[in-house]
Amino acid sequence: MKITAFQMQAGGTPQDRLTRLEQAMRDAKAEGSDLLVAPELAISGYGRGAELRTLAQPKDGPWVQKLQQLVRDLGISLVTGFPEADGEGRYISAVIINSDDPDTTLIYRKYCLYGDYEKGIFDTPKRSTILTTMHGLKLGFLICYNVEFPENARRLAQAGAQVIIVPTAMAEGPAGAFITQHVIPVRAFENQVFIVYANHTGADESYSYQGMSSIVAPDGQKLAFAPQDKAALISAQMDPAGYEKSRSDNPYLSDTLTLDLMRS
Repeated sequence: MKITAFQMQAGGTPQDRLTRLEQAMRDAKAEGSDLLVAPELAISGYGRGAELRTLAQPKDGPWVQKLQQLVRDLGISLVTGFPEADGEGRYISAVIINSDDPDTTLIYRKYCLYGDYEKGIFDTPKRSTILTTMHGLKLGFLICYNVEFPENARRLAQAGAQVIIVPTAMAEGPAGAFITQHVIPVRAFENQVFIVYANHTGADESYSYQGMSSIVAPDGQKLAFAPQDKAALISAQMDPAGYEKSRSDNPYLSDTLTLDLMRS
């Protein structure tokens, strides 16, 4: 399975951003990708403040319907962030559209919000474990801050995820640089999974972004890595069979199960 991460330029209206997302889907498909991953709140943009509550749409609203049609027409699966409205609730969500069944969507909601900015705009849902299979691989999902907790990635790996998909809006700065360059590879290595980490770049009304999107292998090596300062499409093949030795040499999941049994 070939996956492309779309590092998206910050700023612009939702319509402009949907146009850029469509072009990224077309370009990724032309390169032979099976799945495009876009950033956190990719459709609306991240830094629009309280306006995000007004912009939010339901999971079957016009945005998602348009993206479903693009998936049908182009034959490439999509994971992208958007502000979701559900009754009075507002959530930072990712919609998952599989090209094998574009009529059926999955939604992952960011359950641990970051800072006063997010907590002042969005609601906190219950924690969920969302898994799905694409092209024979089991995918799990987190959003931004959630992957920085090691137990979240471990929970997905223990549930059978081979690839963890992470739309993000990582702000520029020393912490952002450290997380993109070091924490993400460690999460992949300590769970022996692939991680696809798709960030914004540039600046919007509120934030400047770190860029540095990446696709990391189970041995912690970066298969693809975007620059800090410009939009980019980065792609890599997901081949778990190529990392059997790494899993054998670093049996964290099986040894964690052994430790759990010893404690019980």
